[in-house]
Amino acid sequence: MSTALMTVTELSVKPDLAADAAAAWLDHHSTSGFEGRVLYRGLEGPTLLELAPLNGYDQIEGLRTDWRKLWDAVGPMAEGDFRRQLLHYVEAPKPTSEALPATPYVQMRHVEVPPPNYRAYRAWREETIFDVVRNAPEVEVFEAYHSVLSSEPGVMFVSGFSCEPAAYQAVFSSPRYQEIVRQAGDQYITGGDRGLYTRLYARVTP
Repeated sequence: MSTALMTVTELSVKPDLAADAAAAWLDHHSTSGFEGRVLYRGLEGPTLLELAPLNGYDQIEGLRTDWRKLWDAVGPMAEGDFRRQLLHYVEAPKPTSEALPATPYVQMRHVEVPPPNYRAYRAWREETIFDVVRNAPEVEVFEAYHSVLSSEPGVMFVSGFSCEPAAYQAVFSSPRYQEIVRQAGDQYITGGDRGLYTRLYARVTP
């Protein structure tokens, strides 16, 4: 069952130290008191991404100490600061049976929707985005979250897949989906279709 709360932590690392940074991050996981975390590496740049399920808001205080240890372990290999978000689950046209997707790849798909547009956007995406996803076997998991605390507020879709990334991306490059993106930019997304970004990652956690 999809986790109700999730922290998303992303870090840009020095390209020549990416493998060392990933190893240090995994070593941190092995000694941490927090379970269920999954680490990914970016397919489009030297970044690391951690998805971590939370049992409740009371875990956040303990995370502050944990994040300080991660700062010491991985920070020396970073090119920027840690970027974090706290997200809450909204709905899923393709849910996972576990807290987080168990697929070899995930894609994070973000849009910012102004509050006055949000109710209409929810109804619209059910008939458009979710319809495409439900009928695409390449997409194994597709979950909609929304920011609780974030420097990039809005909707975050967590999409899991096992096929080659090119086959997965073909689902979202079809003429129908490009029209969906255009509609979203015209009607719902802050900044038009420029308010949408997608990023691909490969699982590192064994």
